[in-house]
Amino acid sequence: MSRPHRLQLAAVMTAAALLYLAHSALRFRNFEAKGYDLGIFDQAVRQYAMFKAPIVPIKGEDFHLLGDHFHPIIALLAPLYWIWDDPRMLNIAMIALLVSTALPVYLVVRGWFSHVPALLAAVALLLFWPFQALVNWDFHEIAFGVPIIGWVIWAIERRRMWLASGLGSLLLLVREDMGVTLIALAMVLALKRAWAPAATTAVLGLAGYWVAVEVVIPHFSAAGEFGYWEFTALGPSAGAAVAFLLTQPWNAVGLLFDHPVKLGLWALHFLPLLLLPLASPYVILGAPILLSRLFNDRQNVWEVIYQYDAILAPIFLLAAFDVARRLVRHWPRLKLLAVVLPGAVIAVGLVGTLAFPGVFPLQRTVTAENWSIDERAQAHQRAVEAIPDGVCVEAADTAVPHLVDRTSVGLNGTTDEANLTWIIIDDQVEELGGSDPLTPAEAFARAERLGFSTVIEDDEGLWVLSRELPGDPAAQECAEYLRP
Repeated sequence: MSRPHRLQLAAVMTAAALLYLAHSALRFRNFEAKGYDLGIFDQAVRQYAMFKAPIVPIKGEDFHLLGDHFHPIIALLAPLYWIWDDPRMLNIAMIALLVSTALPVYLVVRGWFSHVPALLAAVALLLFWPFQALVNWDFHEIAFGVPIIGWVIWAIERRRMWLASGLGSLLLLVREDMGVTLIALAMVLALKRAWAPAATTAVLGLAGYWVAVEVVIPHFSAAGEFGYWEFTALGPSAGAAVAFLLTQPWNAVGLLFDHPVKLGLWALHFLPLLLLPLASPYVILGAPILLSRLFNDRQNVWEVIYQYDAILAPIFLLAAFDVARRLVRHWPRLKLLAVVLPGAVIAVGLVGTLAFPGVFPLQRTVTAENWSIDERAQAHQRAVEAIPDGVCVEAADTAVPHLVDRTSVGLNGTTDEANLTWIIIDDQVEELGGSDPLTPAEAFARAERLGFSTVIEDDEGLWVLSRELPGDPAAQECAEYLRP
């Protein structure tokens, strides 16, 4: 790569990073970041940074996060908290991971075409809606998988199949379901006739999934089992689901298109890419992640506003370019496809970023909509400032990230009542967050039962309540949570 080309790629990556950072910082300042998931990951990484188990009060009393999902890779972020122990550090790390994915994408496309299509591919990736959705969601462990999958495809294209297998195995540390993605990688390697790496990758995928779901998660889970089987349309268990897929594949396919939200997800992934990824073997890499969402019972998992799609973006983009290069090789007159393809994605990204904030949330930052602090954000600031350091507090989801660095904070209903001394209730939401959320009315009734009195009353819908507890063992236990 020549020096001018390096500078151009660096300029694209820097511009994207600055835009992402600005949007993330404004979200945090405006109290749009939430306990789910930024606060959860902050508490886990904060505990790792103190060489302690990832106990996360936001999820529940004495809740060990490895009993929820298997993502030990987030422990790599612990040293960052020795520099600045703030939840925004996680978002900075996430943005670095996302932006770095432009490098393997650029290198792969440049190997197929030339500098200009490769640079346009990097722009398309960084502007596309899946990356915007993740930045708007705040930190999530899937961010680690995004550059890894890009480098996996780069290694395959360099015929370094063992390296691709080794890089793919890192995905096992990102999330428990990545074992299935490794099986998909094994299929791609087999199509490339890399038999030994394919077999090894498949075994690693099966073993990694089994260890995570059947050993590690049940060991740390209070329930003693993996709690995320949410595919009852396929069957009550994994075995039943496999039987359904094998014996009724036509019905399984129907489930992938049986709701307008699902159709929207298909369209947003593949129409901007001119449907080209569907003809590439690389689409297999993204199939487990995409299909697991579409088969899921929860409608919110089908939505395009969450973090789930970011890892699919480099896969499908490179899959589209893979088909484009084969088309150009067979029909040289189609050589402009190398710039038309990323141009289409960039055009969709630009129009969306200017006009459709529901799918392209950076629109709010680009158009200055979120630059000012509204009254509700100021009320949040007053509420969190009323909470003393070192206490056990339950807070509104939007207040939690601003308390994780100095309190033992959970959501309403997640804290041991014997230690709880402060509460923030938001009466403008239907539910107060968490896996078993309270309504505001239920939270007020519980506070009254526990003897709480009002400190701040109905400040833009936010209430701060407190109570005194006899003795100081509870205070000591709460403060201990943040001590190394």
